Amino acid sequence: MENSGSTGGRTAARRAAVAIAIFLALTALLFAIDPDSFYLWAKAIHVIAVISWMAGMLYLPRLFIYHCDAEPGSVQSETFKVMEQRLLRVIINPAMTVTWVFGLWLAWDGFRFQAGWLHVKILLVILLSGLHGYFSAAVRKFAEDRNDKPARHWRLMNEGPTVLMIAIVILVIVKPF
Repeated sequence: MENSGSTGGRTAARRAAVAIAIFLALTALLFAIDPDSFYLWAKAIHVIAVISWMAGMLYLPRLFIYHCDAEPGSVQSETFKVMEQRLLRVIINPAMTVTWVFGLWLAWDGFRFQAGWLHVKILLVILLSGLHGYFSAAVRKFAEDRNDKPARHWRLMNEGPTVLMIAIVILVIVKPF
């Protein structure tokens, strides 16, 4: 089981690396073809990356909740470990990276980092990134059968990304200050 899981993980990581390389090449091509409309393309890519990041950030704590109920070393526990690690490595980490890269570029190109709402949004995204780091550490702990948090903790932690997302969306759409 362990060997096939790690082989599958390497294959998934390779596929993700190829997808990222293709994505970067297409992004460069978009910029080269029409630099004037690149801002809109960058915004679309940023939104897609945010949606992917949030999907993973909302699903990962749910996996932790179910993983808490699995007996350490059981087939079910080992399956959750693979699911958590792949979700983190193949979806959440790349999506967060793309979100940050394009988000910072958009903040510079569109606002020169001058808008007050943007400062608060960046602070909230930093908090979301910190939560991402906390979840990443939890994936490692679960992988080592060292989770010391109950399912209730993960139910509460599942609300963090939701609250941050709501505040960020309101700031971006309403631009209150």
